[in-house]
Formats: sequence, structure tokens, C-alpha cells
Amino acid sequence: MTEPNAPGAQAADARLTAAGLTLAYDRRTVAEGLDVVVPDGSFTVIVGPNACGKSTLLRALARILRPAAGAVVLDGRPIAGWPAKKLARTLGLLPQSSIAPDGISVADLVARGRYPHQGLLRQWSREDERVVAESMAATGVAGLADRPVDELSGGQRQRVWIAMALAQQTPLLLLDEPTTYLDIAHQIEVLDLCARLHEEGRTVVAVLHDLNHASRYATHLLAMRGGRIVAEGEPASVVTADLVEEVFGLPCRVIDCPETGTPLVVPAARRRSAVPEDVK
Repeated sequence: MTEPNAPGAQAADARLTAAGLTLAYDRRTVAEGLDVVVPDGSFTVIVGPNACGKSTLLRALARILRPAAGAVVLDGRPIAGWPAKKLARTLGLLPQSSIAPDGISVADLVARGRYPHQGLLRQWSREDERVVAESMAATGVAGLADRPVDELSGGQRQRVWIAMALAQQTPLLLLDEPTTYLDIAHQIEVLDLCARLHEEGRTVVAVLHDLNHASRYATHLLAMRGGRIVAEGEPASVVTADLVEEVFGLPCRVIDCPETGTPLVVPAARRRSAVPEDVK
């Protein structure tokens, strides 16, 4: 069994951490004993098999799910005590399944990302207009501003939701399975966008199913199994054949990707049954 890494010295400087988390739905415990450090300025990706607690952990980090034990800490304060609007100006979340109101336009949906910056003494401003326009331009949806969101393709919709999260102008961005239901071209399109946002200075945390995508884009990986973190670190040190078989139950080889040099998981070939001579 691979031992989880301790939070280490970097925990003192990280903005988003968690200690001793037990996460549960009603009486069913999903994860326990989780210690998490999200390195500042990282593109952290959480990987693991289905039902291992990946999305549950992300929900706890975003304060959507209240831990049964332990605490999530943001900027040195328990996240549970943060005022809602202040939290929304610091941490943005793209949920796994986002549903837009019927008939809402792209521009109007993205503009909702400015809500945390509004108040009794601060209404809609030119600054809000500028941020919304820049967010749509950054995600490549400016040309869709007047289109209803429900008429867009899956990849376009994901970029619109990311634009709304960008409009919040948060230094931390959490994404729960942003490539689910997208074809391969749209998956790469969305992940390239996330990588660009990371390169521009945001700390990004994402849950991904595809280990090869995670290895290509992440600067920091958290591997989970059975509600526990079993390994973490740079993809090159985490993604090994032994770990993939331990975590996913998949015999494989791990080679260098010819495009990026990052780990590439190649599943072991299925052995074909011998064909009887009389049916050849």
C-alpha cells in the first residue's frame, strides 16, 4: 500500500488546506482522515476510481459539503466561518452538473459571476462590464454573447460556465469533472483553457477521470482510493505502473508521452483465446 504523503512544510504557506477531514452523506462515510495541501499557484488534479471520494473532497474544499470532522482552512481561517460573498470573491467553483436558467443568454450568465462584487453601495459598473467582456474573450465565447446558453454545444457551454467563474475574479478556481460528457476535442479545448488560466496566475484544482489528461496538465496530483489519499506529488513521481494497478486495478505500462514527456498509461493488452484449428 502506498503511504500518503504528509502535508509537509508547504502547509504553512498554502492558502487552501484541510486537516483530519471525515466526509459523509447522512450516515454513510465517504472519506476519513484526509489531510490536504493545495500548493499555491499549482494546477492540482484529484484522480481515482469511481466512488473513491474525489468530488466529495472538492465539495468540502468549496464549502458545499460540511465535514463530519476536521476542517478546511482558507488563508489561515476555517472556511466555515467565511462570509458568503467574501468567499465567493476568493474561491470560484464549477460544479459537476451546471444547469442554466431557461433562455438565459451567454452574456447574462457570465455577468452573474459579478454578483459577489455587488452590494448596497456598489451596483453594476463599467468595471463589471469590462470584466465580463474580458472573461468571455479569454474563454473564446465573446462571439456567442447573445446566444441562449441552452442552444450551445457541450464544449461551448463548459467554456461559458468557466467564463462565469472567471468573472468572479477569484485567485482559486475549483472544477468538478469539467470534461464530463465532452468528446475528445472538446476535452482538450477545456483543459487547454484551464492550463492557460493556471499559467496566468490562478491556483486551479480539478477532479478528472482520465489519468493521462491529469498527468499531462497537472503540476500536482492527488491520487485517492477508498476515501483516502494514497499518493501525491508531481505526476512523474506519482504515476507509476504499480500505483495505477493499486489504485485502479489496471495492469499497465507507463511510458513517456511523445508529445509532452509526461507519464502516459498504456493498459496491458488482453490475451486472446486460442482459436480451435477446426474453425480457422
